[in-house]
Amino acid sequence: MLLWLADFLSQYYHGFTIFNYLTLRAIFGVLTALGISLWLGPHMIRRLSYHQIGQSVRDDGPKSHLSKAGTPTMGGALILVSIAISTVLWGNLNNKYIWVVMLVTAVFGVVGWVDDYRKVVEKNSRGLPARWKFFWQSMAGAGAALFLFYTAQDPVETSLIVPFFKSVSIQLGPFFMLLTYLTIVGTSNAVNLTDGLDGLAIMPTVLVSSALGVFAYVSGHASFAQYLLIPAIPGAGELVIFCGAIAGAGLGFLWFNTYPAQVFMGDVGALALGAALGVVAVIVRQEIVLVIMGGVFVMETVSVILQVASFKLTGRRIFRMAPLHHHFELKGWPEPRVIVRFWIITLVLVLIGLATLKIR
Repeated sequence: MLLWLADFLSQYYHGFTIFNYLTLRAIFGVLTALGISLWLGPHMIRRLSYHQIGQSVRDDGPKSHLSKAGTPTMGGALILVSIAISTVLWGNLNNKYIWVVMLVTAVFGVVGWVDDYRKVVEKNSRGLPARWKFFWQSMAGAGAALFLFYTAQDPVETSLIVPFFKSVSIQLGPFFMLLTYLTIVGTSNAVNLTDGLDGLAIMPTVLVSSALGVFAYVSGHASFAQYLLIPAIPGAGELVIFCGAIAGAGLGFLWFNTYPAQVFMGDVGALALGAALGVVAVIVRQEIVLVIMGGVFVMETVSVILQVASFKLTGRRIFRMAPLHHHFELKGWPEPRVIVRFWIITLVLVLIGLATLKIR
């Protein structure tokens, strides 16, 4: 929106052309989202507390979590509002990718909001039934997959890029839609499973989104893409605004979500942010790199799958409790230790992911 205004004002003062620089708008996008989060956060926490929208805690979980009962939840709405305002202000609204990521994020956010609302307001422990949650997630994921497939202008936009190799790519054809669907829905639920400790999910999300912003920037810049031997995706560079907004909003939310948390993200934030990471990774053709950088999300998800499969097949549990972060808590790790160590792991994995830009 401000880009349109700057273009208009540049007719009268050439200095406004500075806003055409993507890097500058990305920086302002981060700061805007951060500022909105920090400004609206206290007000939102007070409103959630006033309406008694508090977290319920499982009795069979770590005993240290019992004190968290009643902590305001659904705070992920703060993140989504900050992302939306920042992206609309600083992004190029003529760019199709901006609208794809915004709409996917919004739909998953609504699904999460309904689930949270039914749990904490209507006191329905089931929340949104799993079949309906999966249905709406599938509709949004499939919709994005269809759109991206049928609007692709180059075969590289529907190819699977294998990192660490110079010219290894697999043309997926219609299977691109299946991969896109699995990436978006899978990442959404993986982030949601990780969101079980104060700040555990949001910091990895900030780190991964920042790295995806780097991929978006170089993918949208033909010269950089050619030099780094990665797919050149016209228009993808604009996603650095969206990724920056996620990072800024996430850091602002972490101000209130850090241990001991004043507010929890809830499904409204976790499902939406996971879907956002997934769709950005698809657009910049870095699904495999997303798996690497989001290794903590992957570990958490795999731990749940293994736990359920083992219990059903053998009657025994592999972990003391799943997802994985609860296993370490029950082994005696203090919550802050689990959180920070998972952050460190994510930072290392993100650096490995970024290394794929050059190591080929």
